[in-house]
Amino acid sequence: MSSEASFSYAALILADAEVEITSEKLLAITKAAGAQVESVWADVYAKALEGRNLKELLFSFAASAPAAAGAAGASAAAASGDAAAAEEEVEEEKEESDDDMGFGLFD
Repeated sequence: MSSEASFSYAALILADAEVEITSEKLLAITKAAGAQVESVWADVYAKALEGRNLKELLFSFAASAPAAAGAAGASAAAASGDAAAAEEEVEEEKEESDDDMGFGLFD
């Protein structure tokens, strides 16, 4: 498992236990799990999460994800239809231009 994943899981464990996220606590959890990690990443994660409510951040992200995915899916379907029509037009133009120049496949 990568260092980033190890520290992410450790941060989630600390947030779930409502314990302050510090580099020492992150290192203690990853060491107890048997993960080989560099201590510099513990400092980076601790500073990045300092003063933030990790649970609130995750719940707000999870609540907005389905709505965003539905809107993205609808717009992607509309765009794919337009793209297919444009691709057909380009393909037809290529075929016509090859014949006009006398470079047919069986000439």
